[in-house]
Amino acid sequence: MHYHIYASAEVSCWYKYLLFSYNIVFWGVLSDLTKVTRMHGIDPVVLVLMVGVVMFTLGFAGCVGALRENICLLKFFCGTIVLIFFLELAVAVLAFLFQDWVRDRFREFFESNIQSYREDIDLQNLIDSLQKANQCCGAYGPEDWDLNVYFNCSGASYSREKCGVPFSCCVPDPAQKVVNTQCGYDVRTQLKSKWDESIFTKGCLPALEGWLPRNIYIVAGVFIAISLLQIFGIFLARTLISDIEAVKAGHHF
Repeated sequence: MHYHIYASAEVSCWYKYLLFSYNIVFWGVLSDLTKVTRMHGIDPVVLVLMVGVVMFTLGFAGCVGALRENICLLKFFCGTIVLIFFLELAVAVLAFLFQDWVRDRFREFFESNIQSYREDIDLQNLIDSLQKANQCCGAYGPEDWDLNVYFNCSGASYSREKCGVPFSCCVPDPAQKVVNTQCGYDVRTQLKSKWDESIFTKGCLPALEGWLPRNIYIVAGVFIAISLLQIFGIFLARTLISDIEAVKAGHHF
């Protein structure tokens, strides 16, 4: 006959439910990644599904692993968080070292999405938000909107938006309480010297390049906060794994 004799070691309920709560909060925050739209022809639905699968898998591994004290799931969760952490670090270092390459990719991304501006409502919202937040228009200027068939100034275009820009390029009028979505119509038929009276003339790429140095401490703070959050999750998972292994090692048959 076999007897189970339990040692004094036990799994900490504190770490268990703290890790469970960590998963809910952490992956709830990262769910905003699903708002990122397509890039170079990638369907946003596919991107949302991919991010959703990763979030669900890690959330499942972390929550179930913590509640069921499953070492395999906890090790998978911990290892994946470590991998994501080092990938983020590598991306940050590479972006700093290859700034020209990053600038070219952003320009391609922006110009590609300008062409598809009217084809996807999520894409419109992304570009409009970017232009309004940075008070910019196009990648390098309003002329970039010639890349879009609806805003193109060529004689072959019969669009009402011909030679215009999206409303998000317009300089806001404090007196207007309702957004005028037609404020950018025909604006590029005027003399170029008068454009800045009604629309933003700075491109979004130069605007972002100017924004980064001014807000470097905010960017660094956000990166450090996310990194610390990930390290905290790794610590919780490793501590819980150690507790479970200590309890199992204390069992005698």
